[in-house]
Amino acid sequence: MIDNLESNYNCAHAGQDLHQLKQELAALQAQGSNDQASKEAIHRLENQISFILNKCDINN
Repeated sequence: MIDNLESNYNCAHAGQDLHQLKQELAALQAQGSNDQASKEAIHRLENQISFILNKCDINN
């Protein structure tokens, strides 16, 4: 998970960052854990992915 995404995010890193975030998300979802911490981590990863896609104008 990326610690801090801000409005000045460098889209040159988007390919690598999206790959990493999607792998982390898939791993968490595969665990099937339903506790609050897992739900929050999944939500945060989804938000980070959406942020990068929107910021860098990437069609997924």
